Amino acid sequence: MKKILIVDDQKGIRMLLDEIFTKEGMETFLAANGREALQLLEEQKMDCVLLDMNLPGMDGSEILGEMKALYPDMPVFIMTAYEDAEMLDGENGYKADSYFTKPFNVFELKDAVINALQKGKVLSE
Repeated sequence: MKKILIVDDQKGIRMLLDEIFTKEGMETFLAANGREALQLLEEQKMDCVLLDMNLPGMDGSEILGEMKALYPDMPVFIMTAYEDAEMLDGENGYKADSYFTKPFNVFELKDAVINALQKGKVLSE
């Protein structure tokens, strides 16, 4: 079973994405901030991360950098309200695999994640 980490400070978004990916047969892990997300990544290898860039406590690009330092091949999908999302993560040298500007189409996000996971190997086993 593929493992996906959903990181967003908005509970409604976490719950919606949890429902969508659980129905697709994935095991989901939820975090409301960067510290929770990094703790979960230390405890469990994930196959994919959905990461909101605007989180309390830690900047999204800082979280992305730490995630990619731990698991460089793990796909990370950015969810952001910013139009120029690509500019947000270039400072630390780490890039996300894809960007979705809020409000995003959850079905497009789901399809992109599933496609990425089908192409890549399972990291969590």
